[in-house]
Amino acid sequence: MADDQPRPLHATQFGDEDGSTVLVLLHGFGGTHRIWQAVIDALLATRPDLSILAYDLPGHGKNLDAPGAGPPKRGAELIAADLKRRGIERYHLAGHSMGGAIATLIACAEPDPVASLTLVAPGGFGPEIAIDVLKLFAEAVTADDLRQCLSRMSGPGADISDEDIEALVAMRKRPGQVPMLQRIADTMTRDGKQGQLPAKWLEKLAMPVALIWGTEDTILPYDQTQNAPGNFTLHTVDGAGHMLPEESPSRVAQVIAEAVR
Repeated sequence: MADDQPRPLHATQFGDEDGSTVLVLLHGFGGTHRIWQAVIDALLATRPDLSILAYDLPGHGKNLDAPGAGPPKRGAELIAADLKRRGIERYHLAGHSMGGAIATLIACAEPDPVASLTLVAPGGFGPEIAIDVLKLFAEAVTADDLRQCLSRMSGPGADISDEDIEALVAMRKRPGQVPMLQRIADTMTRDGKQGQLPAKWLEKLAMPVALIWGTEDTILPYDQTQNAPGNFTLHTVDGAGHMLPEESPSRVAQVIAEAVR
């Protein structure tokens, strides 16, 4: 991976800044690090010693202008280079959706620093993807439109907080943010199908890998779990949709805590 980093990336720090156990969190397409807040709160309740870095993905939020932002491969290069710049030699890695694909690419390209990998409904595990919903999410700017998109992305009866909506509205007010999201969405698929992570890459991952997925995921269907190697530990969340960090934060935190232990 490229280690040239024109400027630092933004990541929000939680927990013990000097802690020896580092957890890196990568959110999904169209969001910010804010989606992890309830997961972080649950983790720190039992592990205040954790040093947590929650990134805005390149092309999102405070990393909107990251050079070359957009493709997951470039996102993986930029984040891996930023972790090196920070002098972090060993870290646990967790990613949701697009962030899960980026986390996997980091682990595949540079496995030695990755102590564990937790993938939350990750991209790249099968060709099916509800790209129509994601394109609507990319262009949504009002609270009502964003709430409708998140309702379609979440499981039945999921509670979508006003704070989550407000954070997304604020993000999209950044000049250039909506066009960037639209460009990223346009590159997600070819002929309506998303690109898949090669099975031979996944099978070579030697660190512990946890996979957590909701059975009612309408963006990336649950049956994509069948494409995971046998040494991945699968955690199923019955009745949950795609937005697991917000729908089931305690369950996601539990899976991450097990990986970090």
